[in-house]
Amino acid sequence: MSEKVLVGMSGGVDSTVAALLLQKEGYEVHGVYMKLHDNETYHEENYAKARRVGEYLGVEVDFLDISGLFRREVYDYFVEEYRGGRTPNPCVVCNRQIKFGEMLRYAESLGIDKVATGHYLRCDGRFIYTARDANKDQSYFLALVRREVLPRLIFPLGERLKEEVKAIAAEIPLLQSIAEQKESSEICFVENDYTEVLQKHMEIDREGEVLDEAGNVVGTHKGYMHYTIGKRRGFTVRGAHDPHYVLRLDPESNRIVVGTRDRLEERSFGIREVNLFAEGSAFDCAVKVRYRTRAIPGRVTLEGDRGFVELSEPVYGLARGQYAVFYDGERLLGGGVIV
Repeated sequence: MSEKVLVGMSGGVDSTVAALLLQKEGYEVHGVYMKLHDNETYHEENYAKARRVGEYLGVEVDFLDISGLFRREVYDYFVEEYRGGRTPNPCVVCNRQIKFGEMLRYAESLGIDKVATGHYLRCDGRFIYTARDANKDQSYFLALVRREVLPRLIFPLGERLKEEVKAIAAEIPLLQSIAEQKESSEICFVENDYTEVLQKHMEIDREGEVLDEAGNVVGTHKGYMHYTIGKRRGFTVRGAHDPHYVLRLDPESNRIVVGTRDRLEERSFGIREVNLFAEGSAFDCAVKVRYRTRAIPGRVTLEGDRGFVELSEPVYGLARGQYAVFYDGERLLGGGVIV
């Protein structure tokens, strides 16, 4: 009897090909489309695609409405982090709480042990590794997934290049329109800009003062939530000859502090809510401080779920609220929230 696997199906190329590849490997596939946010048109269109894929593959695709949980765990976190002057990463939280949290619980309710998605990464049941396609690698976003769930996860696209995946989809007439569609955005509930989400919940266009590091008022800005660390436009600095960048945000006073690029340089920082896939309280590794940044050699020292990171070279624009993620070569070691 073939092993069952629950596949998260979004109606897009990656999850479609993941399900197809698992079928070819002999798995009995059961699909689930997860409704995460409240854009009804979005869900109608994508669930219809997922159902058509299911009909082609001959598999059931359930509709799972977990929008309430998603709002509490991911959406509200996103809004409150920006309110507090930090820079959130909702995809990291979603993977821990929703895709490899609630989706696993749903699989259990169906009597299914394994769960698969169209993420680009590899997993051997003990560790997560970067994808073969370095340009599509999504291992960073799984740094906080609970260690105990790894044996239950399957990632069929980890050894595939994106072009190979699109070619597989393009060979199937039903899937050609899916293969040609635009890639989905990184944050599913942000259509254009994150400020469009924030302005539904608070007043973000409140003009405030721009300070230099000495505390002098040197200009004005349009509201602190429009800025993240390292941003260099959208505010005024009187008499400045060199470009100025946002160094700090002060939500309580609606002020931002700016300075020249060299003042963005940081070589060490604290972390909290640390999640590790291996034992150790002090170790050398490569550290990524954002998804699209280069990994830099560093040393991590931990005490419980908090710790300290020292880098061998500086990073610029380190943002509180983002995630520092640790690697040993291709192997993902874990990560934590930058404080």
